Amino acid sequence: MTMAPVDPAARQPPLPRAQLILTDPPEDERIDLDVVFVGAGPAGLAGAIELARLAQNDPDLKGIEIGVLEKAAALGEHSLSGAVVNPRALRELFPDVDPAELPLRTPVMKEAVYFMTQRGAWRLPTPPTMRNHGNHVASLCEIVRWMGERAEAMGINLFAGYPAASLLTAGQRVVGVRTTPSGLGRDGKPGAGFSPSTDIAANVTVLAEGTRGPLAQAFAAWQGITSPNPQVFALGVKELWETKRPLDRVIHTLGWPLPRDAFGGSWVYPMEPNLISLGLVVGLDYHDASLDVHELLQRLKLHPLLRPVLEGGELIEWGAKTIPEGGYYALPERRVGDGAVVVGDAVGFVDVPSLKGVHYAMQSGMYAARAIFAALKAGDTSAARLGEYDRMVNASYVVRDMRRTRNMRLAFKDGFWKGAVRAGLMTATGGRIPGRRIAMAPDATAARRSGTPPTFAPDGQLTISKLDAVFKSGNATRDDIPSHLLPAADVDRATAEFYAHLCPAGVYEWTADGLQVNAPNCVDCKATDVVGPRWTPREGGSGPAYKRM
Repeated sequence: MTMAPVDPAARQPPLPRAQLILTDPPEDERIDLDVVFVGAGPAGLAGAIELARLAQNDPDLKGIEIGVLEKAAALGEHSLSGAVVNPRALRELFPDVDPAELPLRTPVMKEAVYFMTQRGAWRLPTPPTMRNHGNHVASLCEIVRWMGERAEAMGINLFAGYPAASLLTAGQRVVGVRTTPSGLGRDGKPGAGFSPSTDIAANVTVLAEGTRGPLAQAFAAWQGITSPNPQVFALGVKELWETKRPLDRVIHTLGWPLPRDAFGGSWVYPMEPNLISLGLVVGLDYHDASLDVHELLQRLKLHPLLRPVLEGGELIEWGAKTIPEGGYYALPERRVGDGAVVVGDAVGFVDVPSLKGVHYAMQSGMYAARAIFAALKAGDTSAARLGEYDRMVNASYVVRDMRRTRNMRLAFKDGFWKGAVRAGLMTATGGRIPGRRIAMAPDATAARRSGTPPTFAPDGQLTISKLDAVFKSGNATRDDIPSHLLPAADVDRATAEFYAHLCPAGVYEWTADGLQVNAPNCVDCKATDVVGPRWTPREGGSGPAYKRM
């Protein structure tokens, strides 16, 4: 039977640049800073800490005002990653801290990779890129909170609950940001507890928004910054389980429950003897419009490899996030402008074959800090002067690692088996075969076939619904908040159902009145921003409240 195609690109509204790039000067009642970091993730905090350290040791810049804006109500509450962390950047940023005191959990002692079928699992040799000896299982929430405590002790101004809604510009220069208002009703009018926007003026604005940052997207479009390939993304859905049975190794899987024409895999990591992190990541260029990553994770938990580990345990936390996967060829040609720098996942510093990005994000923040420090010393925060950041990054192990694996993720665009063969050749030759760039298209343009998904009924114990998952994310967004999601006006049923399957939080559904958007459910994973309705910043403290993700 021929299934009707779904074309998300035809229904995706444009980026709302007029909303994200403002030519208004900062208000007279504003906060003046020397440098503002937008986003208190690992990149933003590492940059702020490194800059504060450099300034403290310099008589000319000692006492500069550094601020970090964070959209979550508290640091770490919007931070989510697998995560097995390479401690390299943490050790460089905190050279005087005993390595045993760093915010890392268990070191990786054993690991295994499996190819999965619906009923079985075959152990594979661990690919060189995925070997984790010397790395640690970690909670990104805990890393961010720990870094935040040290940032605050250094006199850095931390503004939790203050999302940046727009860039303030003068000509081609970024001069600061405007935050989102809070206390608006569903109709956009001030209600109880209303608080207006705040303007923050700064000599340098650092965009450390994380994956699919709207200000970073708007900045690149405004400045005409391109890359050899467009950035492509994956959606990861993660759970934390308290278990009765300990796990003694890090596990990664390939194959089932993914179809052969989708790229991705799963992980199972021991964080404590009875605390396990598990999740599933799927590239958003998949072709089955009814594919549902949250549901696939629920099915995965019933597999004979995982079920014995989880049975009798308790799901304690759930979350979701997109991941930039384009690699070396999706890096923007420059990451600076007059008065602006972009760092971390907002750039795309993720090496997919090694499943690593946290230490690259931190390192990019540190390089940005060094370039900003030199620019402030010289009294010149132009793009030309801040371009030293680009030069440092391009000469670093960050880009060197990404170049070595430059085509590995891209090789899987034509299916699992072809991709596996190509990836093997690349691993054996250090990325030299094939040496040419494999071209990619934006995820929204991937051909999608519609179909009827298999029925799945969660049992409420080992497997859960999307609404129960949102509850486990700690999401307490008020019901009457204005919608921050911008769909097109003419979304048809097939496309709406594609959104419903794609979104892990039950935000979208098709009703008799057309597409319904349940915006308070959103956990800011930004998956539909890649292929459908645009995500824009909403009032501070909205969304998830992760504790150990």
